[in-house]
Amino acid sequence: MTLSVALGPDTQESTQTGTAESTDALTAPDIPWNLVIWNDPVNLMSYVSFVFQSYFGYSESKANKLMMEVHKKGRSIVAHGSKEQVEQHAVAMHGFGLWATVEKATGGNSGGGKNGGPGKGRGKRG
Repeated sequence: MTLSVALGPDTQESTQTGTAESTDALTAPDIPWNLVIWNDPVNLMSYVSFVFQSYFGYSESKANKLMMEVHKKGRSIVAHGSKEQVEQHAVAMHGFGLWATVEKATGGNSGGGKNGGPGKGRGKRG
């Protein structure tokens, strides 16, 4: 009896073992992703700080620090986590009228964790 397997565009058939391997399984799913908030000419700084406090549950001082980074540097990594979490946060930020993008975290200081940057950004909604 021969077993037939339909292969999608992200799979490869291994001729040595006769199995199908997904290339998604070869990528590390635990690579953190960053939520980047960008400066815009529309939103008031106080509103941006309010969004960070109300959505992420950040303290006023942390929200103001991140808001000033957005204002002065043009962008700030305000949260990080799994791709799905960060994408949900980006959609929420768009709902608040903020310009948000998702980027794969790089080695070094990605703006999070032990380096003093923002945490996972789970806040009240995550």
